[in-house]
Amino acid sequence: MSHTAEHSAPDGNKLRNLVGLALGSVGVVYGDIGTSPLYAFREALRPIGRDGITEFEIISLISMMIWSLTIIVTIKYVLFLLRADNDGEGGTLSLLALLMKTANGHTALLMLLGLIGAALFLGEVMITPALSVLSAVEGIKLVAPSMAEYIVPISVAILFFLFAIQSHGTGAVGRFFGPVMAVWFVVMAGAGLAHISDDFGILAAFNPWYAISFMVDEGFIGLLVLGSVFLTITGAEALYADLGHFGRKPIQLAWFLLVFPALTLNYLGQGALVLKHPEAVSNPFYLMFPQWALLPIVILATASTIIASQAVITGAFSLTRQAIHLGYLPRMEILFTSETNTGQIFLPSVNTILLVGVIGLVLTFRSSDALATAYGISVTGTMLISSILAFEFITTRWQWSRPMAALVMSPFVTLEIIFLGSNLLKIEEGGYVPVLIATAFTVIMWTWRRGTRILFTRTRHTDIPLNSFITSIERKSEHGPVAVPGTAIFLTSDPESAPAALLHNLKHNHVLHQKNVILTIQTINKPRVTNEDRYMVEQISERFSRVRLNFGYMESQNVSQALAQLRKTGLKFDIMSTSFYLGRRKLVPDAKSGMPHWQDRLFIALANSAADPSDYFRLPANRVVELGSHVII
Repeated sequence: MSHTAEHSAPDGNKLRNLVGLALGSVGVVYGDIGTSPLYAFREALRPIGRDGITEFEIISLISMMIWSLTIIVTIKYVLFLLRADNDGEGGTLSLLALLMKTANGHTALLMLLGLIGAALFLGEVMITPALSVLSAVEGIKLVAPSMAEYIVPISVAILFFLFAIQSHGTGAVGRFFGPVMAVWFVVMAGAGLAHISDDFGILAAFNPWYAISFMVDEGFIGLLVLGSVFLTITGAEALYADLGHFGRKPIQLAWFLLVFPALTLNYLGQGALVLKHPEAVSNPFYLMFPQWALLPIVILATASTIIASQAVITGAFSLTRQAIHLGYLPRMEILFTSETNTGQIFLPSVNTILLVGVIGLVLTFRSSDALATAYGISVTGTMLISSILAFEFITTRWQWSRPMAALVMSPFVTLEIIFLGSNLLKIEEGGYVPVLIATAFTVIMWTWRRGTRILFTRTRHTDIPLNSFITSIERKSEHGPVAVPGTAIFLTSDPESAPAALLHNLKHNHVLHQKNVILTIQTINKPRVTNEDRYMVEQISERFSRVRLNFGYMESQNVSQALAQLRKTGLKFDIMSTSFYLGRRKLVPDAKSGMPHWQDRLFIALANSAADPSDYFRLPANRVVELGSHVII
C-alpha cells in the first residue's frame, strides 16, 4: 500500500503539471489559429462568389480546411517539427542557430533563409492583431447595425490598450489566457456540433477526394480559394516558436484533446449551416448563434482575439531578443517584467514599431475582408523556410539520408509552395504589405550582420595583439604608466587584441590598474548555458587576466550578476573599487567599405540607435567609464 502511494503522488503531480501546461498552451500557442474560424470560411467563399454556391463547393472548401489542418499542423508541426528542437527551444532562429554549428559550405544561404523567415514572422505579427481584432469587433454589426461606423475606432482603441499594457508584463494576465481560450474552443465546438445536423452531408468533407477534385476542376479559382483556405492554419508557426515555453507533450495534448476537435467541429458546423441556409454566407461564424447569444459571443471573440494578438506580440519580443543576441540586430532596451520568468520581456522600441504598424493597417484597410487579402504570404513563406531548414536538420542532426529526408519533406514543401503561389496572386489587393514589411526587416538584419563583420575586419588592422602589448607594458621602466589600486574591466569583442579603451586610458591618463580584466561576452548557439560553461578564465600575467562570459541566446546578459558568481570561483576583486571601461565608436561612412552608401548610412543609423551597453549588460552605472574614437567604415 505504502509503496503504491509513494509512486502515485509524484505521478499525480506530473499529470497535474502536464494538464496545467497544456491549458496554458491553449492561451498562448493556439490563440491565433483558434480565432481563424471568425473569418477563414467566409473569406474562402469570396472568390467563388456568394450567390449560387453549390453543395459540392461548400463540402470541398470544408474538406480543404480539415485536410490543411491535418497535413500541415497535425503531421508537420505537432508530430514532426516539435521534435526538431535546439535544447528544447523551437522557432526559425533557434533552428538556424543549431544548423550554423554544422553547416557545410552553405552558411550564408542558411543564414539568409533564417533571416527571411524571421522577417516574415515579424510581418505576420503586424497583421495578426489588426485582422483578428477587426474580425471580432465586426460582430457588432449583427447585434446593432447602427454601430457599424464605430467598428474601426473601437478596434483602434482596443489595440492601443493592448500595446499600452505590454510594459506591465503578461504574467498576471497570462493566468487567465488558458481558461478563456479553453472556453472559446468549447463554445466553438458546441456551436459546430449543434449545426452539423443542419445537413449531415457536410460529413463528406472528411473525404479528401472533394478537396482534390475542387482544385483540379476549378483551376485558377481553386488557387484563389486556396489562398483564403490558408487562413485556417495561420498561427501554426507559433506551435514551434513557443516550444520552449511549454514543451512538446503539453502542446501535443492540447492540440489532440481540445483544439483540433473544436476547429474541425466548428468548420463542419459552418459548412452545414450554409448548406441549409445559403443566406448565412455573409458571416457564417456569428450566424451559428441565436440572436440572444450574439453579444456575449462578440465579447468572448474580442477577448480571444486580444489573447491571440498578445501571443504573437510576445513572440515578436522573444524573436527580437534572439536576433539581438545572435548578432542580427543592434542592442535594444530589454525590460524584464517578471522576477522569476526571464521569458517575460518587454522591448519598448519593438512595441512602438508594432503599434504604429498595426494601427496603420487598421486605418488603411478598415475591414477584415480587405485585410485578409494581405494575410497569408508572410505565413506561407515562414512555413516554407521552416520546411527547408527542417530538411537540413534531419540530414545533419538526425543523420537521415538525403533521399529519405526529401521523401518525407516533399509533401509539405509541395503543399506550401502551392499555398504560397495562391497567396502571391493577392499581391495587388494588399499582399504587397507583408512582402514590404518582411523585405524591410530582412534588409535591416542583413545590413547589421554584414556591417558588424566589416567593422570587425576594419578595426583589426589597427589592433595590437594583446600578449605582445602586455609583454611590452610590463617591462620595468621608470617612464611606464602609473600603477593605481583597484580593478579595471575592459569590455571587448576581440579577446586577442588590446581593447581600444585600454589603449586610450594609457594614452590620455597614463595609468594602469593593479588588476586588469579583458572581458569578452559571447552568445553561443544554445538557448541557455550551465554555470559550469558560463566562464572561461585565463591568467595572462600578474596584472592581466582574460575572461569570457558565455550566455545562451534566450538568456539575459546580466554581466554584474555573472561577475558576482565568478568571484566565488577564485577571481578576486572588490566591485566597489572596480571600474568598467567601454569603447564608444563614432562611425564615419566610407565609399570603399564594401557596402553601398545607403547601406553604410543604414548601418550607422542602427549603430547610433543601439541601447547603451552599460544598461544592456546591467553594469553598475556609477562605475562605468566610456572612451570614444572615430572609425571609418
